[in-house]
Amino acid sequence: MHLYLHIPFCRQACHYCDFHFSTNTSNKRAVVEAIASEIILRKDYLPEKAIETIYFGGGTPSMLDEAELGLLLETIHKHFSVHKDAEITLEANPDDLNADKLRQFYAAGINRLSIGIQSFHEPHLKFLNRIHSASEAAECVRTAQDIGIQNISIDLIYAIPAENHTILREDMQKAFDLNISHISAYCLTIEPQTAFGSWLKKKKIQPIDEEFAARQFEILVKSLAENGYEQYEISNFARNGQYSRHNSSYWKQRPYLGVGPSAHSYNGGSREYNVSNNAQYLKAIQGNVIPATLEQLSVADQTNEYLLTGLRTKWGVNREKLELLSGGTFGMVHAEDLKRMSASGWIWEDTQSLYLTESGKLFADRIASDLFID
Repeated sequence: MHLYLHIPFCRQACHYCDFHFSTNTSNKRAVVEAIASEIILRKDYLPEKAIETIYFGGGTPSMLDEAELGLLLETIHKHFSVHKDAEITLEANPDDLNADKLRQFYAAGINRLSIGIQSFHEPHLKFLNRIHSASEAAECVRTAQDIGIQNISIDLIYAIPAENHTILREDMQKAFDLNISHISAYCLTIEPQTAFGSWLKKKKIQPIDEEFAARQFEILVKSLAENGYEQYEISNFARNGQYSRHNSSYWKQRPYLGVGPSAHSYNGGSREYNVSNNAQYLKAIQGNVIPATLEQLSVADQTNEYLLTGLRTKWGVNREKLELLSGGTFGMVHAEDLKRMSASGWIWEDTQSLYLTESGKLFADRIASDLFID
């Protein structure tokens, strides 16, 4: 099984982020204790008790102190069997990652870091409202490597407004110079409930230029390929097969348990969503109530989710599984759509699966939605 823990605290709000978090950390210890309690309350959510991956997401999990992280890991090990080679990932911001903190994480069992660098260009960091500097970003990676954490991923954001593509190319080169195994690259998206969303509404900023974003994506994919990174999911690139095992489990529709405010869980036939409010979450858990909303997944839900996630990956979507999920209707409903997409050069298929072409990756969400069933 796979376990996700949402740590809902940040030092400050990035202008683009719409994940659930709070900058008020006065109840951080209490929320962490509640997450530990939820692990116990939810230990029977899935029949499988052997954990393959653990992922601390957020928010900013690197804000956890040694005792808080220790409590969560101790609770996990007490109530589940953790594989000896389990991937244990912690999302982190560079400003948290000094040598002492990294040694604590490594000693606790963290064997993979996902570091939110976003850019090595100082004006872009300021535009995004990031706390760290470009030099701190590079230094924390080198320090982690020196301490012994070799499985490192960094996040980069592209399509940040610029006169040309020079900054993106410089960002990529700095990432390559750090010799890291994994890069997640995300297009800047303006969400309504963010500072950028408010600024767009007030016309303080312009919408993202789609042609500029598409060209940046093409540059990014080409540059990563030339430097030995495999694009195994549209936004994720790895050297030497060092994929994110945890995130790959989502894309392959493997069951998982999510704990913490706003966390999601999936058991194959239904999904549950924890409340996205720290105070409400804390009160419920302290009363031994799991504050989750249950969603039963219909045939269409399961088929469409598989299309939406699976098409984004190197593994594509299996035709037999599509027919099984859709009750035998997928091929019949979409035969002509598949011919059209193939003729357009957007998809290709072998005897077993459907895949996006390089040009199709630019339209992944549109292609998936066109193949949805009702």
